[in-house]
This record gives sequence, structure tokens and C-alpha cells, in this order.
Amino acid sequence: MTPAEQSRWIAERARALGFDLCGVAPVDPESLPELVRLPEWLDRGYAGEMQYLHDARRADPRQVLDGAKTVIVVALNYNTPHKPPHPSTDALDQAPRGWISRYAWGDDYHDVLREKLNALVAEMRAQITEPFDARAYVDTGPIIECVAAKYAGLGWLGKNTCLIHPKLGSWLFLGVILTTLDLEPTIAPGATPPPDFCGTCTRCLDACPTQAFPQPYVLDARRCISYLTIELRSEIPEEFRPQLGSAVIGCDICQDVCPWNRKAPTAAPAAFEPRERLLAPELEWLASFTQEEFSAIFRKSAVKRAKWRGIVRNACVALGNSAASLDPAARDRVTALLARLASSDDAIIVSHARWALAQLSGPDVHSHSHRPVTI
Repeated sequence: MTPAEQSRWIAERARALGFDLCGVAPVDPESLPELVRLPEWLDRGYAGEMQYLHDARRADPRQVLDGAKTVIVVALNYNTPHKPPHPSTDALDQAPRGWISRYAWGDDYHDVLREKLNALVAEMRAQITEPFDARAYVDTGPIIECVAAKYAGLGWLGKNTCLIHPKLGSWLFLGVILTTLDLEPTIAPGATPPPDFCGTCTRCLDACPTQAFPQPYVLDARRCISYLTIELRSEIPEEFRPQLGSAVIGCDICQDVCPWNRKAPTAAPAAFEPRERLLAPELEWLASFTQEEFSAIFRKSAVKRAKWRGIVRNACVALGNSAASLDPAARDRVTALLARLASSDDAIIVSHARWALAQLSGPDVHSHSHRPVTI
């Protein structure tokens, strides 16, 4: 097969395996100009504690795989039709509820996409006779997937830094296959990538509770609720705790308000259907986990990335932010639970439990819940 025929065949097989989009891009830094700005972004400290983002190979994917020429980028829609109940409705006041980002409602997307990517690589090896090397990654390698996706023709990078497709919106999981095959790029040399249709819209920037975007198209991860609830292992800065509202894992606000997601199709695989109790989960349930219970409940779930301490820490903050919506019985239960956590052996949990207790006992409590967002 010619390089063009190989690219077309790979795209067809990717769709047959369940991917919604597939494209090919060169891997030289000149073809991925956003990578030039990565060192400046890192120098500003925007990566926070995510030291893995400092891997020098991210600035040049050719260093990841010797002889790499192209990257195959695939996307899988995870937009389920489910909408979590409003945390402040009367039916839920007896049990304060939290928010888990929709990417973590079902099975771990790393496992789902990796299985499909490995199947695609296996089919490539069976079909393509010339020798080649390939490595598949799903958020696990030193590849900036969204940049590669842009230059593979899968969409544009929005002001919230998410990849946006004009028909599918931004509810997309991305996976990549770095390969030594000299495939034909989806975007012809000299042609431009998909245009940016964000226009003058700033809804994502305006809606961010922690103002995590110092400017359009730039994310300061240190202020991002997803970073604060998942990647940050130390204490959540007190200035951001009220803005977390009911969030315990991740945040979808900048995507929820995006006009391009209004009509995004809901055709996610069954693997991404919400697991039991993960739509508006009970905060007392999350805060009461033991390490063993956490490991069992979130086996093969993306939630495990936050680890047990992180979940309990985040649940404490959300419980503190629920102060205004608690009836007397719920307040007594939550106070007793937080008091137990405040005497635990874990300093991080103790600190956040004490903060939450202060919110419950304060003379002027306010509801900080930012869920759900209506668009």
C-alpha cells in the first residue's frame, strides 16, 4: 500500500473498532508549532506539581520513539445522555451530594481506549508488510495529544484548551499511536489545520470558578479544579476551597457552558455509562471510605487517580461547602463525621476536615455549589 492508502485503511479500521475520529499528523516540532510555547508555560509554573510535564520529550515526539515519522490520533465520544440531579433539591438535602466529572463516571477510559488502540496496532501489523515500530498511548506517554489532534485535522483548540470538533463538541477522549511509518498526513503539507470557531465567545473563561485561564488558550493548572481535586497531592490552597463547591473529582464547567457542546451527540460506549452511585454521589459515603473500600469500589475506574487520601480530602471540602443546604439532622451527621476525620492519623485529611468543620460552625455560611451548570 502507498502511504495514502495506508492512512485511509487505518482510518477505516479505527472507525470499525469504535473510534469516532481518526487522523494522521507529522511528528516533527515544525509541524506542531504549539510545542514551541511549552517551555514558557512550564517556566510560568502553570504545571503545578505535575513534574511529568517537564519531560523534554514532550517538545519533540521524535525523541519518544526512534525513527518516528507520524502520529495517528483517534478520538472517542464519551458524552452520555445522563444528567446528575441538582445538589440543592429537597430530595437531596438529607444527604449532601458531590460532583464527579463525567469522564470518570464509567470504566477507566485509559483501559477502554488502550484495548482499542492495541487492536488497531495488531491489525496494522497484519496488513502492512513493511517493517515498522509503533507505540500506543492514552494520557500515559510524553505526547501532547490535543496538539497532535489539531494537526491531524480532528478539530481546533478552544479557549479552554480543549479540543473541539464542530459536530462532536469537546466530550472526546484522545489516544495516539506514534509510528515509524511514513503515513500521509490528514492535512496536506502547507495546508492549515481546522479553523478556530470560538470567535468572540468567552463563556468558558467567564464561568471558571477559580479563574484558571490567565488569558484565552492558556490554562494555569494550579487554579484548575480538575488539577486541585486529582493531580494535587498536597493541601488544596484555602483561597480555592470555597470555589470547589461540590466537586470531588474533576470539573466540567468550561465544557458544560461551551456552545459547541449544546448539540453534541450522546453516543458513548456502554463502558462509559455511569457506575452506581457516581451521579451526584453522597459526600458522607465518599468521606467515610477506608483505603481497602476505596480500592475495591473504584477498581478499573479513573477515580483511582486521585487516590484514597485525595477523595476523602476533596469530600471534606465539599462537605464544608454544603453547610448552607444541610438540615439539622444532616448537619449533626456531617459534623460527627468530620470530627472523626479531624482526629485521624493523616495530616492532609485532618487539615481539610478541620476547615470543613469551621465552615459548618461559622456564623455566616453560604452555599458555594457550582453544580449543575445550565447552558
